[in-house]
Amino acid sequence: MEQKRVIVVGGGPAGLLAGLALAKEGVETTLITPAPPPPGTAGEARTAALFAPSLAFLRYAGVFDAIKAASAPMRGIRVTDDRGGLLRAPEVAFFASEIGLESFGYNVPNRALNDALRAALRGAGSNLTWLEGVSVTAMIPEANRATVVLSDGRRISGSLVAGADGRKSVCRAGAGIGVDSHEYDQVAITANFRHQRPHEGISTELHGPAGPCTTVPLPGRASSLVWIERRSIGARLMALEHAAFVAALEARLKGLLGGVSDLVIQGQFPLSWMKAKTFAARRVMLVSEAAHVMPPIGAQGLNLGLRDVGHLVECISDAVRSGRDPGGDGTLAAYNTARKGDVETRMSAVDALNRSLLSDLVPVHLARGIGLHLLSAFGPLRRAVIAQGMSPSALPRMMRTPQPL
Repeated sequence: MEQKRVIVVGGGPAGLLAGLALAKEGVETTLITPAPPPPGTAGEARTAALFAPSLAFLRYAGVFDAIKAASAPMRGIRVTDDRGGLLRAPEVAFFASEIGLESFGYNVPNRALNDALRAALRGAGSNLTWLEGVSVTAMIPEANRATVVLSDGRRISGSLVAGADGRKSVCRAGAGIGVDSHEYDQVAITANFRHQRPHEGISTELHGPAGPCTTVPLPGRASSLVWIERRSIGARLMALEHAAFVAALEARLKGLLGGVSDLVIQGQFPLSWMKAKTFAARRVMLVSEAAHVMPPIGAQGLNLGLRDVGHLVECISDAVRSGRDPGGDGTLAAYNTARKGDVETRMSAVDALNRSLLSDLVPVHLARGIGLHLLSAFGPLRRAVIAQGMSPSALPRMMRTPQPL
């Protein structure tokens, strides 16, 4: 039976970055990842809008320069009420220049991010043992260690398991951590496309009666798309011929970016909300979608997940440096405390906004309209919302250092 200090499980951006950052911090780490998906698969073809603290973390890990050329800066975010009701809220635009930045962050293709992280891992040094092409079939917590069982029959033990293994997390199940969850009558259709008009670095959210239709800049006259609709409407859209889907998208965007071409649909996925009842227990720490899942609104998902990783790395490396058990109760409690407020605040806000779009109640839309009007009219309030939306006040150290974008 192999013995390692910290075991990281998961091959997405959160798992890869956790393994890389722990090794960089001098923590003996075993990273376990399944084989990467082939190019063009839905998850790898999507993009993620990453804010400045997340990009600072990628700079710390030494991978930002490798993804910059494939990514596009987001200089502004526009929110437009497109519900078509009598109580139409004003359009609100947030610009990075209002808080002294050139951009809020970058829209990064998942494939470029994962490739850069994998390349960096290959040069991570002796602190990292990387087991590729295997999965974890069980996680067994014990008093002084945790053991993972691999798909090839091996068993590996360590002081702590970092579960970055997604919403159906084996690590979470093994630790006996329950979840609160619910489903929405919504799906998100994701795609990339080219367009006639320049996006000028502005991401646009058109808030419709079934949720937002969001375009996010890519290099040149191209954008990524997250189009949220009721499940029945999403099924009808996905059944359309290509030309008919393009026409439907152009109508939904109301000429915002001009004619659409070179549309590549990645697929659709049902929307849900899930939060682990605790983020650390029984020698397991959970990050990203093993800990929380929410609708893709406001670019909160992966940014929240990378903050999980930052705090996990900080808690573990501080414990190792001070000679404490990285999987001990004190370290687990420190991580859970560090993540609880940030995760619950973001998830509650996204859930409330999504439900307000789905609601037919006039008072709900009146309240939402008043909120957007205040944001549009009062600069100090808008700037405060921008700053809080990008990141909370308490960031792990590798995300705090201001980095030029």
